[in-house]
Amino acid sequence: MVIDVAFLTDTFLKLSAALPVTLGLFICSFLLGGVLALGILAMRMSQWRALSAFARGYILVFRGSPLLIQLFLIYYGLGQFGVIRHSFMWPLLREPFICAVLALSLCTASYTAEILRGGLLAIPVGQIEAGRACGMSRLLLLRRIIAPVMLRYALPAYSTEAILLVKSTALASLVTVWDVTGVAQQIIQRTYRTMEVFLCAAAIYLVLNFIIVQLYALLERRLTPHTRQSPSTLALKPVTKGE
Repeated sequence: MVIDVAFLTDTFLKLSAALPVTLGLFICSFLLGGVLALGILAMRMSQWRALSAFARGYILVFRGSPLLIQLFLIYYGLGQFGVIRHSFMWPLLREPFICAVLALSLCTASYTAEILRGGLLAIPVGQIEAGRACGMSRLLLLRRIIAPVMLRYALPAYSTEAILLVKSTALASLVTVWDVTGVAQQIIQRTYRTMEVFLCAAAIYLVLNFIIVQLYALLERRLTPHTRQSPSTLALKPVTKGE
């Protein structure tokens, strides 16, 4: 099998030109989904049953239905309502990019809310009680203890959700958003060389996910400095009488 280096190079450059669209989808969905997840988490942990029931229903719907169907319902379904077509939101909702970001954000918010809830429930009660005993206000307790510890526990699962979100951006090509996958499909329609084109696309997604994994690993090291002690340091640590 002869490798067509020239074709692979040209394909890789064309797909790389669509990388800003993929990054835009990911960054916008990641940020908007994170904000929505905090709101869903607050309602999920609320003592008001109506808010808690709404959050449970939201999480059930968006985690229990395929993202592709959610994307189609937003892109093709909302335009069928005259109220939406004649509202101020229609100039935005008729844009494929906006619809894709909205669908990705709503879906990832449901998963992120549950990930953060797991991290919140994992916080030792003693740490919160110690903060209250020191006279910390609710805001200071949230900033100094609850938020950092919750993020520390939720970070491994949250990094996985970020990687899944990157891969989910490929579905945006089905609603005419020309990201990396969309451009790859255009090239295949012209050349009928599926293997080479999708290999180049997979390489781009692989590099992008590798960068995200490294960023999360850096953040995890910043949040857990006590875990970076070398075995030799631990071995030379003096043992007190109580130990």
